[in-house]
Amino acid sequence: MLEYDVIIVGAGPAGIFAAGELSLLGYRVLLLDKGRDLDARRCPVEVTGDCAKCSPCSIVCGFGGAGAFSDGKLTLSPDVGGWLNEFLSRDELIRLIRYVDQVYLQHGAPDRVYAPSDARLAEVSRKAMLAELQLIPAKIRHLGTGYSKRVLSNMRQALMEQGVTIRTLEPVTEIISEDGKVVGVITNKAEYKGEYVVLAPGREGADWLVKQARRLNMQTEVNSVDIGVRVEAPAVVMEPLTDDFYESKLVYHSRSFDDRVRTFCVCPYGKVAVENNGGLITVNGHSHSEHKTDNTNFAILVSKNFTEPFKEPITYGQHIARLANLLGGGVLVQRLGDLLDGRRSTESRISKGLIVPTLPTATPGDLSLVLPYRYLVSIMEMLQAMDKLAPGLYARNTLLYGIEVKFYSSRLQVDRNFQTNIENLYAIGDGAGVTRGLMQASVSGVLVSRAIASKKD
Repeated sequence: MLEYDVIIVGAGPAGIFAAGELSLLGYRVLLLDKGRDLDARRCPVEVTGDCAKCSPCSIVCGFGGAGAFSDGKLTLSPDVGGWLNEFLSRDELIRLIRYVDQVYLQHGAPDRVYAPSDARLAEVSRKAMLAELQLIPAKIRHLGTGYSKRVLSNMRQALMEQGVTIRTLEPVTEIISEDGKVVGVITNKAEYKGEYVVLAPGREGADWLVKQARRLNMQTEVNSVDIGVRVEAPAVVMEPLTDDFYESKLVYHSRSFDDRVRTFCVCPYGKVAVENNGGLITVNGHSHSEHKTDNTNFAILVSKNFTEPFKEPITYGQHIARLANLLGGGVLVQRLGDLLDGRRSTESRISKGLIVPTLPTATPGDLSLVLPYRYLVSIMEMLQAMDKLAPGLYARNTLLYGIEVKFYSSRLQVDRNFQTNIENLYAIGDGAGVTRGLMQASVSGVLVSRAIASKKD
C-alpha cells in the first residue's frame, strides 16, 4: 500500500491550491481525480456538435476541474463566491484573495482587471436601485477558456516539479476510517494510505460526497437550491453591463414570492455550452479569450431555501434536470416570446428570430413543462428588472436555455479548519458546499493546507 502525508480527492482549483501549498512545505501529496488529465480533456461537441455523454465528462471532470473549460472568471471580491466569511474575517479573506490572485498571475493569468470607474459604478448602482436590483461591485480578472488551460498547464507543471503525485482517471470509491480517524482511500485501481485526506470533488462530485458522508455518518446541512435558466441575447443589448463590469453581479427579490434571484456567470461574446453531470445534461456558458460570438449569455438562478423535513437538495435539482432531459433529450431552448404566449418554441420560430443560437443542438421546447411556477415567475420578474439596465433584454427573441442547476446545495458540517467529525478528514471547495466559484474555492485550498500544516507540526 502506497503511503502519503496528504491525499487530495479532486483536482479542481481547491485541490490544486491545497496540493501546491502542502508540497511547498515538503509533504508527500497525492492528487486524485476521476477525470482525464488536462491534455487529454476533449469534448466531442467541439467536433461533432453533439454531446456524446462521455463518462466521465471532460467538461466538468479532470485536472483543472470545471474551471478548465469554464469562463474562467476570478472574482476579486469577498462578497461573492461562497461562504468563507463564516470561517475567517473579512480582512483575512481579502488578503487571501490577493494572495491567490498573485499565484494565478505567476502562472500566466492576464494582467487586465475589469472594474468600472467610480462615476460609472454610481450611475449603474442608481439605475439598479430604481429597478429593485442590488448591484454587488466586484473586480473581475477574466481568464477565458483559452487562458484557463494555459494557466492550469503551468500549475500542473509546478506541482510535478514540487513532487506532487497526480493520478487521473482514478475515481475514489471509498474513504477508509478507523476508530473515528481517516487512514486512506480506495480507488478503482489501488488502495492508498494517508495521514490526512482532503475532499475537494467540485460541484460534479457533490452527490458522491453526500453518499460518502452518509456511509461514514458525517452530518450535512442544506444550502439554498439554485435552479434556473441560461439567457442568451445580442451582445450589443448587454454592453451597458458588460463593457465596464464584464460580469455584473445583480440580486433581486421577487415581488410574488420574495425568493432571491441572481445573475451568475455572465459570458460576453460567448457561447452556451452543455455539461454532463453524471448522465444529466445541464447548461452552462463559456467565453473564449480570443474567439468571440455576437451574443452574450448568463444564468438567472433562483435560490430557494427549504424547511424540514427536506434534506435532498441535490436530488431535487437532479429531478428538475431529468424533466428537461426527458422532454428534449438534453438541453431545451425557448424564445421568451413563446414562453409568454404559452406555446413551445419550434425550429421555425427560433430561426425567424434575431438571435442565432450558439448551442444549435438544444431542442426547441417549453420550459414551463419543466420549471416550477414560482421559478418561472421569479425569472420573468428578474428579466423585466434587468431590462431597465439593458434595454432590449426583455424581448420576444431573447433565448432561454434550461436547465441550469448548481450542485453545491448540500454542505458537510465542518469546523473552522474545514475538518469533518472524522479526525484528519477535511472537505473544501464547491462540492463541499463552502464555496461557489474559482476564487473562493482556490482560497479554501490555501486555508486547509495551512490548517493541516499547523496541526501536523
